[in-house]
Amino acid sequence: MKLRLAHLYPKLMNIYGDRGNIMALRYRCEARGIEFEVTELGIGDKFDADKYELAFMGGAQDVEQRRVAEDFRQVKGPALRDAIEGGFPFLAVCGGYQLAGHFYRGYEGDEIPGAGILDLHTVHPGPQAKRFIGNIVVEWNGTTLVGFENHGGRTYLGADVQPLGRVVSGHGNSGDGREGAVYKNVIGTYMHGALLPKNPRLADHLLEVALGRRYPEVQMEPLDDTVEERAHAQALRLSTRRGMIRGRALRR
Repeated sequence: MKLRLAHLYPKLMNIYGDRGNIMALRYRCEARGIEFEVTELGIGDKFDADKYELAFMGGAQDVEQRRVAEDFRQVKGPALRDAIEGGFPFLAVCGGYQLAGHFYRGYEGDEIPGAGILDLHTVHPGPQAKRFIGNIVVEWNGTTLVGFENHGGRTYLGADVQPLGRVVSGHGNSGDGREGAVYKNVIGTYMHGALLPKNPRLADHLLEVALGRRYPEVQMEPLDDTVEERAHAQALRLSTRRGMIRGRALRR
C-alpha cells in the first residue's frame, strides 16, 4: 500500500513549519507499514490526480502568492478542481487556503485571482488593521485542533463551504468565530505550526480519506501518540494561561 502526495510549490509556499505537515503524514504512514511518496510540483508542472492520493499546499507572504497564483489558477487548478469534485482530498494552509478561494484583495485594492476551488474570498482591511497572530484553538468533530495563526487578511465564506471548526481561542477567518473551510474532502485553514504533528486525529482523518479512495479496506491502526498529545496539551495550556479560553473545559 502506498500514499502518493503532491506537494504544491514547496520552494515558495512553505512558511512557519508547513513542511512539518508532510513529515507528520510520512511518519504516520511508515509507522503502519504504508509506503509514502512525495512529488514536488513547482511553477509549470502539471497536476495529474491519477498519480496521487492527496495534495498539500502551504502558506507564504504576498510576494510568493503572487508568483504562484497564475500557475495555480491556470495550470494546476482546473485538473485539481475536477479531481476534488470526485472526492480527491486537498489540504491548503494560510496562503494556500487564500489562493484556493476566488481572490485575495490587498489593502491597496489590488487583487490576486484564486483558483476558485473553495467558495470564499479574502480581503486585507488595511495597514492599520489588527494582525491576527498567535496560538489558536478550534473545536472540531467533538475534540480540539491547535495551531498558530499569522495573517492580516480576513476570509469570508460563501454558501458552498462550511467552516472547519469554531474558534474558542484566537481569531480564525475574520474574527467571526469560524476557522477554516471544508468542501467535500478539501480542508483550508490558517493553522500553521505545523498543524498535523500536534493534531494526530486530523492527520489520520486525511490519511483515511486519501487511502480509502484507492484502498477501500484500509484501516488506520492506532499509534502511540503520547508525544503528539503532549504537544497538543501544551498548546491548550498556553492559551489557558493567557486567558484566551473562557467557559467550559475543552476536550483534547
